[in-house]
Amino acid sequence: MAIRGSLQEASLPDVIQLLYLGRRTGCLALTDQSSHASIYFEDGWVVHASIVNRPDRLGDLLIRHGRITHAQRDQALAIQSRHRGRRLGEVLVGLGALSVEELRSYILRQVEEAVYALFGWQSGSFSFEPGMRPEEGIEPVRIAPDALLLEGARRVDEWSLIEKKIPSFDLIFSLDRSQAVTPNPDFSEVQRRLLPLLDGVRDVRAIVDESDLTEFEVCQALYGLIAAGLIHRVGTSMPGPNARSREVQIEEHRNLGVAFYRTGMLDEAVREFRRVMELRPGEGTAPFYLGLIAARQSRWADAVYFFRRAADRAGPRAGILHNLGTALVQAGESEQAEEALTEASGRNPADGRLQLSWGLVALERGDPALATARLERARELLGGDPPPVWYWAATRAAALHKELDRALFLAAEAVERWPSHPVLLNNHAVLLETAGELGAAESALSLALSEDPSLPQVSKNLGDVLYRAGRFEEAWAAYERAQRLAPDLGDDLYFKLGNLALRRGSPGLAREHWTHALALNPGHQLARANLETLGGQG
Repeated sequence: MAIRGSLQEASLPDVIQLLYLGRRTGCLALTDQSSHASIYFEDGWVVHASIVNRPDRLGDLLIRHGRITHAQRDQALAIQSRHRGRRLGEVLVGLGALSVEELRSYILRQVEEAVYALFGWQSGSFSFEPGMRPEEGIEPVRIAPDALLLEGARRVDEWSLIEKKIPSFDLIFSLDRSQAVTPNPDFSEVQRRLLPLLDGVRDVRAIVDESDLTEFEVCQALYGLIAAGLIHRVGTSMPGPNARSREVQIEEHRNLGVAFYRTGMLDEAVREFRRVMELRPGEGTAPFYLGLIAARQSRWADAVYFFRRAADRAGPRAGILHNLGTALVQAGESEQAEEALTEASGRNPADGRLQLSWGLVALERGDPALATARLERARELLGGDPPPVWYWAATRAAALHKELDRALFLAAEAVERWPSHPVLLNNHAVLLETAGELGAAESALSLALSEDPSLPQVSKNLGDVLYRAGRFEEAWAAYERAQRLAPDLGDDLYFKLGNLALRRGSPGLAREHWTHALALNPGHQLARANLETLGGQG
């Protein structure tokens, strides 16, 4: 169950303590005006934390502790910019600048600093979405929340004093020349590093950025210098929030939208992306994400509209066309989906998942031979380890192409790799039944039913196996369960229910089921013949 509330009603430490005691796993998303943050938990332990629009401080953290130089950081950032998806720490390890163990240690510190910064949020809202985990590629840590809460409480106490002297980061401080300030042994190392930056031009934010220190460390050091009368305030750097440029606003809304999307706060993400589109009608990223959100909500017509808009504004990129093709399939437009995915495949022929989607479209259009060719190419590109949907599609394509041996082989391989996947178990059982192996088919269907009893087709197929084996009472129970789960599952279900009802001595109920079978399929001749026979007898 999701947990939502206001930080004014429940403080962040209280929420973290609640999640820790409940041993919860998921993402705690926090929003305060134009800022958004996420804290991920696993069994109550903090495993990751980040704040949107707050610079990634890992490189600065490593410099501050003398582990890398500015030159090494800049080299790693240059490599990272050329290879999208690679993280700074990964690049630094690859360069030999630090070990994997050291990287993990500093990532842990980075997460701690993010959480400590969030303890200062006194307003805004929070939302906990269970089951969500950090995005792929993020190195998780494991931090006991009680240790964070203790250090966070100490910092909050200090912040309450610091904020009286430094209420905002746009303040500018300068050395008091009359005091003839020079570094002396009484200064902390941090204070000595800040003195050259206190020039009456840089504001606190600029000092944080250029000093490679955390906000807390900078403000703590400045507070000491202010209290000693060695520096004084000379002005502010920003005239006010209304002076922000349109570009800054667009970037903030876009970043918040992405963060909301990743943490499952879809309504909030829609709001931010629509604001981006208002500010910049030619924007391509915003409609793409709106299409992703519509797809996650199964609003396929809306998804098609937004993906097409994204393609118009950002260009017909393979990723956009891939998503457009998938949405078109779900919207029942298989011909248009074929066109979109064909163009996408031409633009990125080495994308295995795109080839998989292309194969699914061919299957949807009733061309199993073409589907098989595309699916085989997808398997090559995916490294020989395709996902369950590949096996479902490849098995179905083989069966439609009358290649029963191949279909059975693929279905058996599928359940060997995913022995608890109910859909794959169901497919395997149907083929086993076709091959006359009723015992093996029943075992597979019983296992599928135990894995997911909500799938009506599994109950229907189990009923078919039991019906064929002459175990009519058990078949009746399976068919009734399928009927309850999906009243319009198909005419064959009601035809066989009618047959069993008559066998059980209920001609009225048999007539009702056969009539329903004809309503679903007016061409069902056996159901019509049975009704006519029953009518002649009645």
